[in-house]
Amino acid sequence: MEYKLTCDQVCALLNFYAEDKLSTKLTKYVKEHLENCPVCMEKYNQMKKMLNKFIEIQNEEMENPYATKQYEDFKTNLSAYIDNELNDFDSIKIKKIAISNPLARQDLENIYMFKKLLHTSFEKTKNEFKNDFSKSILCQIRHDCNEETKLDPFIKLSTAFFIMLSFITAGIIWILYF
Repeated sequence: MEYKLTCDQVCALLNFYAEDKLSTKLTKYVKEHLENCPVCMEKYNQMKKMLNKFIEIQNEEMENPYATKQYEDFKTNLSAYIDNELNDFDSIKIKKIAISNPLARQDLENIYMFKKLLHTSFEKTKNEFKNDFSKSILCQIRHDCNEETKLDPFIKLSTAFFIMLSFITAGIIWILYF
């Protein structure tokens, strides 16, 4: 008795079939199903086209003369360069790569453009608000912290008045009785 695969089973196995990673027996069952099922055969053909296109794109990227080890190092250090976190030697190295490599130069221009866009939108949003909430929150936090270490001026004044009144009263009592 010949084993028949369902369409769902074949769809699950198509990727492995395309990459020739199935056992001989399973490959035979999938091939037989594809020959008899036009729907699955169409899915298989579409998947093969996508895989071939992906391989073609990968090969194009590999053929790009600017995608070098130096460019990969550039991409790795680009964020640190933008944030001024690199030492002088590494910064100069990044600048040289950006000058000599069009891909690197384009990446750097895109990052700067994106940074400028973020800054502009932040400033626009900041100017739209009447109150700067971050500043008021920081002031509240500082005020709360200072309250713990400093006494209220009214309490200070009341305490000083009470002490002065106590000394005056004690002085009057001392003068009257001695």
